[in-house]
Amino acid sequence: MSLRTAMADLKRAGTAQNCKIYARRGAGEPMFGVSHSDLNTLAKRYQGQHEVGLELFASGNHDARQLAAKIVDPGRFTNTLADTWVRSVGCSLTAEAVAGVVSNSPVARSRSDAWRDRKSEWIAATGWAVLACAAEDASAWSTNDLQALLKQIGSEIHDRPNRVRHEMNMAVIAIGLRSPGLRRNALATAKRIGPVVVDHGETNRKTPAAVGYIEKTVAYRLAKAARDEAKG
Repeated sequence: MSLRTAMADLKRAGTAQNCKIYARRGAGEPMFGVSHSDLNTLAKRYQGQHEVGLELFASGNHDARQLAAKIVDPGRFTNTLADTWVRSVGCSLTAEAVAGVVSNSPVARSRSDAWRDRKSEWIAATGWAVLACAAEDASAWSTNDLQALLKQIGSEIHDRPNRVRHEMNMAVIAIGLRSPGLRRNALATAKRIGPVVVDHGETNRKTPAAVGYIEKTVAYRLAKAARDEAKG
């Protein structure tokens, strides 16, 4: 497989309608408008093609970057590579894609720590998104670490840039799902914070209320565990 072949596959799968949808979420040209389902299909075809993934991301094409995040090997990420990728983030879709890769890499903690307090809205948002993705990993953050981060979120969230507020809120949720003790702290933090106002542009996306989201997710997990146990 080659970059040229992958780009041709992406171009064939793209639609003008999807370009409009992604543009409303901040994605810019160049892009083909490849649906998430088609991206997943292509990711299966190109799985394990780490070097092609790096070339796809470097191309600057929005869809190529989405595919790259699905096929690169997170285990091969270094601080330098992660920093290169995050400097290219300019919309929520790319921020989520980069955070997803980095959160599964050996540099998840170091890059989240390095990015969360940056002045750049997108770099800081990606740093908090990495935390939200990996907060339940005890090898990355200790309980004391997460308690300190809840304090920071509680005191800063309303003063941070738009997308950073969203990812900080998602971090509260993720921390709250880590353990019963952290759940109590996260719920208390969320109640002190109150509603988190985020402008999602011309989309129907919303920033969830942390308290309700945590409680519903915990209830779902408990019910699922009970069903699984009943099945034997």
